[in-house]
Order: sequence, then structure tokens, then C-alpha cells
Amino acid sequence: MNETVVIDKLVHGGQGLGTLPDGRKIFVWNALPGETVNVRIIKTKKSYAEGIAEEIITASADRIGPSETNYLATSPWQMMTYDAENTYKKQIVDELFVHDGVMLPSYGAVMHDDRQWNYRSKMEYSFWGDDDGLHLALHQRGSHGKQIVQGSKLALLAVDKAANAICAQLNALNDGKGARASDLKTIIVRCDQAGNAVAALFTKLDKFKELTLPPELKGLRVYHSNPKSPASVPTRLLYELGDCLLHDELLGRQFVYDVDSFFQVNLPVFEMALQVIKDHVDEPAIIDMYAGVGSIGLSVAGEAVDLVELDPASVRMAAQNAEGATLDVQVIEASTEKALEYITGDKPVIFDPPRAGLHDKVTARVLEVLPQKVIYLSCNPATHARDLARLQVAYDITHFEIFNFFPRTPHIETLAVLTRRPDPRK
Repeated sequence: MNETVVIDKLVHGGQGLGTLPDGRKIFVWNALPGETVNVRIIKTKKSYAEGIAEEIITASADRIGPSETNYLATSPWQMMTYDAENTYKKQIVDELFVHDGVMLPSYGAVMHDDRQWNYRSKMEYSFWGDDDGLHLALHQRGSHGKQIVQGSKLALLAVDKAANAICAQLNALNDGKGARASDLKTIIVRCDQAGNAVAALFTKLDKFKELTLPPELKGLRVYHSNPKSPASVPTRLLYELGDCLLHDELLGRQFVYDVDSFFQVNLPVFEMALQVIKDHVDEPAIIDMYAGVGSIGLSVAGEAVDLVELDPASVRMAAQNAEGATLDVQVIEASTEKALEYITGDKPVIFDPPRAGLHDKVTARVLEVLPQKVIYLSCNPATHARDLARLQVAYDITHFEIFNFFPRTPHIETLAVLTRRPDPRK
């Protein structure tokens, strides 16, 4: 089913918003404000629909040709200029925060480093098998199918070289017949800024023939993953080859992490955000919640930092990173909402939560003990706006920035520095 739609604006999530003839709103991929497009409907509900623009009847001046045929899978904003992308990201953030009644200070343009391509240090690929063998693949938006790829223009070159090297090894298994795509889930590859790559392969099998570590990788983990679980959830480590640790530097501090750790995928832009945070932390001791491997807290702390993290593997990495820091460091293995006693009124608190934002217990604790300063980095401006709306009863947002960690995609990172008002309980 196709419909002709005029696009009014871009919304959080990256789609264009229009109205169907029956009055329902429709969210459209591959569409820009002001365009008239022919839309293939891919989902229809009582109050709205979703679709993909397959014909651009009237094109926006911001439209350009995408660089990849499969761009809708990973980077659906390839079809606009980079200047337009950053402008639209700012507009989306402004609208979200106005909607939630959040008072933002004046702030500048979206911060980025001008790299549109070859910036991601981590990618995840699926597999596709046919008469020509096994191939890397990505899911096609708007369908249940996959598209064969050689890699992604978003990825650092070392990532795709490593992914293809493992794919070649898989094709050589079983006397050259190759591994079956139906036995495999995904492969995650990540690299450091020096180009050293490590990978994790996820198979549905509980036994898997041992591969040979190719020169494109320094380490490989092969996991059995329950066929009923999501693609990249490990059930059991089958074996490990080489060294799966990576090393990078942030604001002059050395960090170690592995293929399974959470670590930002665009380090140059992440360092921009870290520098802004560091510029606003002049207190000797801080608390870093959702700390991961300690990349924020250890980078910006002056004398002491408490790192609170739930994931045991990240906790181990945080402890290892703390050993090399000339700081007083305490690493706490706990979820933020179960470590509320570490949020106190006498030291700034840093939050970098997952997309769901802060738990209600966390915002309640902040409003109970009222730390002088709260620094909140978010990967989801919608939940960021929601949380700041709650906190602004006692805090003023004294600094705000938007960062483009993920060029050519709709993803947006926002950073807010909150300062407690002189009479916060009034």
C-alpha cells in the first residue's frame, strides 16, 4: 500500500512526520521537511502509521544522494547534507525540551569534529548464506530480510577488515563448504584508535570448530548464544584466541577495555564532551554513576572518585583502570538505583545512564540530598528532557551542549550541567 504524503518536520528517532488522508499521523523514513513523497506503508495502527519514502516527488534542497545502498539499515540520514543533519538535531532537541517545559540556557551549534565517515570503532554484523558462501549482512529496514555488505562507511577501516577476515575463515570451515549462516547469529568487532581489532562471534551451536586468529585481529571470543535469546547475548564462552583487550587514551589517561565492554565508539567527539565535563568539575571528589569502565569519572576527577557500575565485567575493567590513576578511587559493583547512599549532598554526581534515563528512585534521591552540582550526559534527549524537568524544581541548568557522536544517523547526545539554586526547597 502506498500513499502520497507531505512531510512537516523531522521527529526524535529520525523519521519525517506527515499526515495521511484519513487524518492519522505517519512517520516516514527517507523523508525531509517540505518534501512530497510517495510512501510504502510498513506498519499501520489505529492512530498512526509508519512507512518508507520510495519516490521523492518534490525534493528538499537539503537532500543529497546516499553513499550506501543499505543506508537505511545503519545510517538513515545519509540522504541529507551534514550541515542540515546538525541543524535538524538541534531543532529536535529544542522541541523536546520545550515540550517538557525545561528551561535551557543559551547554547551554540551542535559539537562535532567534521568526520562524517569512518568514525565508528565498533560494528555488529549478521550473516547471510547463499550459493557463493557466507557473507556479512545487515538487516533491511522495513522488512525481515538482510542485505549482503562488505562493511559500513561508518566504521573505522580496521573494524571491517577484521570482520571480513573472520568471514573468510568461516567460509573455509568444513573442508571449504563453509559455516552455515543458520548456525550463526552475529559478530561484533571493535578496534582502538591505533587500529588493533578484537571480535566476538555468537553462534547458536554449543560446540564450534576452533578458528585460526587472522592477522587482522589481536583477539577473538567465540560464544554459544541460546537461539531463543537476542542476537549478541552470550550464554557460554566456547573459547578465546589471542588477547581481547584494547587500549586507548582519554584526556591523557590510559584506559583498557575488551570486546564486551561498553566504551564509546567515537572517541574524538567523546573527548570533546569529557573536556566540557572536566571544565565544570572543580571539586576534589566526585561520584560517577553508570560508570562503565570508568571512562568519565577517571578522566575528569581531580583527587577522588567513586565509580558505581552494575556489570561485573565492566567493574573489573574499571578496577584495572583505577590502578593506573593517581586518584583515590572506590569501585562499587551495584546498580545506580541500589547504590543511592553514594549520592550525597557534599560532592558532584555524574550520570551517563542508558537510553531509559534515570530511575525514579535516582531523581528522588538527588532531590532529597541536593548535591551542589549534577552533570548529566545522555544518549536519549527525550528521557534527558523528562529527567531534567523533574530536577529543575531545585536546579538551574547552567550549561548545555549537543554532541554529534553518530554522524549520518539520527542519534543525539546531550550534556547538561545543573547547579543547585540558593533556596532549592522554595
